[in-house]
Order: sequence, then structure tokens, then C-alpha cells
Amino acid sequence: MPATREEKVKAIAELKESFSTAKVIVFTEYRGLNVANLSALRRKMREAGGRLIVSKNTIAGLAARDAGLEGLDPFLTGPTALAFGFDDLVTVPKLITQFDNDFKQFEYKGGVLEGKVISKDDVRNLAELPPREVLLAQVTGGFQAPLYGLVNVLQGNVRKLVYAVEAIREKKAQEAS
Repeated sequence: MPATREEKVKAIAELKESFSTAKVIVFTEYRGLNVANLSALRRKMREAGGRLIVSKNTIAGLAARDAGLEGLDPFLTGPTALAFGFDDLVTVPKLITQFDNDFKQFEYKGGVLEGKVISKDDVRNLAELPPREVLLAQVTGGFQAPLYGLVNVLQGNVRKLVYAVEAIREKKAQEAS
């Protein structure tokens, strides 16, 4: 961790930048994890467009306040690692929840979603959302369903008209013969 004042100021500035640009932040407690497990999580975060930072709580608190985030003090107790998601809202919470399920001593405390503080349960709910592509497909399907229904209703009326005209034609053909 930073020892000199200059290093601390630099660490606060870097964290402030991450707090300002992240779409989602998850606060975790990593007590009991070894370096290999934490490194594996860091690697998965990088691959998913996120970042995992272990920080002193005072430095993280100062950086959060500088970035305009308030109400994070309950999350800044004990050994804290911060998981930042920059690309989408769901990937980082999914990774943290999966890691939490795999390693029982790993635990998340809460988070920030687009500038708003969220609870541990909200992070879990966010992680349970389907991927973006699935959500877009569901919305598209929701728009298409009423259109298909309308087309079927309109086809039904046209079909009935065709059946009625055919029945009249057959009746007139029988009367003529």
C-alpha cells in the first residue's frame, strides 16, 4: 500500500477516477482468501472489462467522497476489495456472486449502481439478471407478439370471408345444376 503522502494522493486520484467512470461497483470482503484465488478473480475481472482493487478503507472513502459518492461507510469496514465494472451493469456482479458461491469466506457487502448505493441483496438481484443480449431478445419478442396476434386476427377474418364466398359459390353451382 502507499507509504508516502505523494503515493497516497496518487492512489486517491486513481480510485476517484475509477469511482467516477464505473457503471457498477461491488464492495467485497476477501478475508481468508489466498493470493492465487484473488489473482484468479482479478484475471476474470480484467477479461470481463472490470477491475478488482484492494484498498485501505480510508483511501477508498476519501476517493469516493471526492467522486461525489456518499453513504459508503458501512461497506468500508474490514479488509475491502473493490470490484469496478466499466462496460455493463451485470458482468461484475455475476462474477462476484459466482466467486462468493465458490469461496464461502469471500463475501460482498454492497455496491454502487450508476451513482446510487445499493444493498447486498440488490447486488445479488443484479447478478441474477440475464445477459444484455437475452434481455434485448425478450423485449423484441414482446414487441412482436402483439403484431403476430393482430396478423392472425386479420387473417382469420379474411379466411372466413373466403370460406363464405366459396360456400355461396358452391351453393349457386348446385342450384344451377
